[in-house]
Order: sequence, then structure tokens, then C-alpha cells
Amino acid sequence: MLDTPRLDVRNLTRSFGGRRVVDDVSLSVLPGQVMCLLGPSGCGKSTTLRMIAGVDRQDSGTVHVDGRMVCDGTVSLPPEERSIGLMFQDFALFPHLTVAGNVAFGLKGPKAQVRDRVAELLAKVNMSTHIDAYPHQLSGGEQQRVALARALAPRPRIMLMDEPFSGLDDRLRDDIRDETLDVLKSEGAAVLLVTHEPGEAMRMADEIALMRDGRIVQRGSPYHVYNAPVDKAAAAFFSDINVIQGRVQGALTDTPFGQFLAPGVADGTDVEIVIRPQHLRIDFDRAGRGPNPTPSEGIPARGVVERSRFMGSESLVEFRMDFDGRVLRAQVPSVFLPKPGTPLWLMIRRDRCFVFPA
Repeated sequence: MLDTPRLDVRNLTRSFGGRRVVDDVSLSVLPGQVMCLLGPSGCGKSTTLRMIAGVDRQDSGTVHVDGRMVCDGTVSLPPEERSIGLMFQDFALFPHLTVAGNVAFGLKGPKAQVRDRVAELLAKVNMSTHIDAYPHQLSGGEQQRVALARALAPRPRIMLMDEPFSGLDDRLRDDIRDETLDVLKSEGAAVLLVTHEPGEAMRMADEIALMRDGRIVQRGSPYHVYNAPVDKAAAAFFSDINVIQGRVQGALTDTPFGQFLAPGVADGTDVEIVIRPQHLRIDFDRAGRGPNPTPSEGIPARGVVERSRFMGSESLVEFRMDFDGRVLRAQVPSVFLPKPGTPLWLMIRRDRCFVFPA
């Protein structure tokens, strides 16, 4: 993979009605790399994508494609001159054109060359047998494949994708994502995918840029942003969380599971210890007898079952803790549905806990 970014975005800003919706956004994507711009609805993801594409103008900042500046605060190349492909959630296929006609739309050159490129892409997206079909004759997944082929047909250096899978059935979505990722990788384009779904970002991205209130708050590999969140909100965006509150004294804070280190936090500071439900463990072997702690799990704490629910591949059990009456949720593999009022001992993965100032 080359070291020079295919897409290089520097300090993009955009305001509407006095409110800054994109605030100093910078990112870079290498050839063949997939970056996901991830965040909740309204955080500025799609506006950022539109400015990169040239559909919207930024107030300040620059966009470079292969080292060439395509827009700044005053100069802006039109979208068709940026070598950027676009895919949106509504697919936007032309209803009066066949599958072949949609993929060939906008391609220039000898007819034989265009025909070969259309055939090549339709084979890649497994749509060769539908070459003469019209969009209304296709399923949602098939339309998505055609839209992908059309966007890739001019061989764009960069592919921008705005929630392209949101209109698909849940059962189909994962298969289409995987197929799309294979095609994108084979074409070698730099990909910037906008999504509000953490699972989609984790499944597809080489790198995730987590966006909130117009700014990128964290950037890194899926493993990094999941296991080293920058704050409580970042942790909560990827999964349910439990929050244990405490106050620091002597770089330590008391919890139901013993004392936690809070290095660098001033005495008297309120902190929140965040732990995901899958990192709470029920001690089945010594339930009710106060199991001996291990160094990684610390002190066991007793709770009483409030309710339990079977979720399909795991069970979710809620406990009211003896220590402070707080309710914590534990995710247990397979079927485990204890009755309300059952006392059980819980352990935690200390290496999977995060301590943040409240």
C-alpha cells in the first residue's frame, strides 16, 4: 500500500444558520483502504461527504486527491472532475435504462471498450444474468449491486458511500457488505463510507473516524476505538455499558469490586468506571460463597437478580448490587435465566474497564 494518501482532507468546516455542523475535520485515506466515518445522525458525516464530493461548498479547508488540490475556500472543481465515485442509500438508478445501460451511463470511449467494462463489473457483482433487466425487476440487493458497478465503472480513485446498505433487509445486509468490500478492494479505490451503525463500521473498515457534534473525536483501527475509547460516550456508542460512579482519594476510587486506580486524577474528583456487560462474569462454581478473586478480576461483589432475558445467542441478566443498590447488566453466553431475587456473585475484567472523569 502506498504511503501517499489518495484522499487528503484538511480542516474542513461548514456552518448553517450560525451553527457549525462540520468543525475542523481532517482525515486521509490510502489507496485500497476503507475508512468509515461513523457517528450518530446529525453529527455532520453526510455534510462532510458532500463537501468532499463537490456537491456542497465548505467554508474553509481543503480537499486533495492524489496530492492535487480539488477545492479550498475559493476554488472548487466540479464533481465530475474529481475522479470520485458516489453511492447513496437510494441507489438512484435510472428506471428507463437496463442494468447494462445504467452501468454504462457516463462512460466514454469505443463501444467495445465500454461493453467490456460493463461486462467485467457485472461479473464482479454477480449480475451478469440480469444485464437486460430494468431496475423495477430487481430486488433491493440486486439494485445495490448495480449501483456499485455503475459507481465503479469510470474507475474512480475515490469511492464515497453514504449509508449504502441502510435500505436492505437485515438478513441480506451482511452478505451484500462482504461482497461490496471484496469488489472495492479488487478495484483499489480509496473508500470513505459514512454510517451510523458501529457493527457496519467494525465489519468493513480498516480505520474508523468517530464523529460527534461536527468533530472527529477518535480515529484508529476497529480494535483500537472499541478497546481504548476516548471517553464514556465513545464506549457507549459501540455497545451497552455499565457505569459505576466513584470519587478519587489517593489515586484510588472505591467500587463494589474493590478499589480502582485513577492515576493522574486529583483527589476529590468524581469518576465513572465503564464496563461492558460481556465483561461482567457470574461465578457459577462458587455462587453465594464469596469466590476467591484473581488478580485480573479483583474482589467479587454480590448482587440480586432483578430480571433476565434471552436474547438469542446470549442472555442478559440485570443485578441490583448490595454495595450501593446500583443495577448492573451482565451478558451470559447461551441460556441463563435465573429467577428474580436469586443472589449471585459477580466478577469483572479489570483489563476491560475504563475510568473517565465524570
